[in-house]
Amino acid sequence: MELQKIILYYGFAPVADPEAVRLWQKTLCESLGLKGRIIISKHGINGTLGGDMSALKKYVRATKEFPGFKKIDFKWSEGTGNDFPRLRVRVRDELVAFNAPDEIKVDLKGIVGGGKHLKPAQVDQLVAERGDEVVFFDGRNAFEAKIGKFKNAIIPDVQTSHDFIRDIESGKYDGIKDKPIVTYCTGGIRCEILSAIMIDRGFKEVYQIDGGIVRYGESQGDTSLWEGSLYVFDDRLNINFTDKAKTIGECEHCGGATSSFRNCKNLGCKDLVLLCDECFKDEANLQCNETHTRGRRRESVG
Repeated sequence: MELQKIILYYGFAPVADPEAVRLWQKTLCESLGLKGRIIISKHGINGTLGGDMSALKKYVRATKEFPGFKKIDFKWSEGTGNDFPRLRVRVRDELVAFNAPDEIKVDLKGIVGGGKHLKPAQVDQLVAERGDEVVFFDGRNAFEAKIGKFKNAIIPDVQTSHDFIRDIESGKYDGIKDKPIVTYCTGGIRCEILSAIMIDRGFKEVYQIDGGIVRYGESQGDTSLWEGSLYVFDDRLNINFTDKAKTIGECEHCGGATSSFRNCKNLGCKDLVLLCDECFKDEANLQCNETHTRGRRRESVG
């Protein structure tokens, strides 16, 4: 069996005919036997795909031929061949659902008016130079931070990206508007949009990590500012960057250390339960309950 891989990527560029791009991408993936999720909008493309390494390489070459997609940063990780149940290619108003499709502007260089990109080493340098003045701001859904986050980061109490604008406009973060803020998310796409939204609302100095947590972890490992595991949007559910990764998650049943999310037993519920291996053995701990949102927590792809 050929080596299996997963790619995570996004590209912001004007797309005049999203439906035509959807059909092209769907046909391309089917011809290569790839599975995963792709979103197309007038702002660009966002996807996660798994399959044979040779097929993914062909996909990358073909996708980079599209005007505006040439500079896409494809992030590679290990796969099993069963990380995605099917292929889904959809057209939506936004690549990430912040409910601000008309606020975001893009050109061939990407998002217009977003935060300054910092390489992983530059993030560490910024903290070394300015210390506790630097604020890390998590751009993911709050449950993702249960198993991994940047040290002393602000974790907004949001269940989906829909909630961010309301949370930012609530006034609770007005006290940090003049501080250097480093936004972060899995692969970087959510922070492209979040940083622009924050700047539009008066935050003066906003940064984003180039390539997101994925690139930071690959570069800096587990001995710098990141701690824990990274939640990912496929059947792996989490990854560690090194064998030195801390376990910061707590089992929802016994409070023990764990980084393992499990699917709710109710097939109609999309919530995940954070359980240690021992508590996972008892199916009663996977029962659906009134605290579950039954939302679409695993729809995002970066």
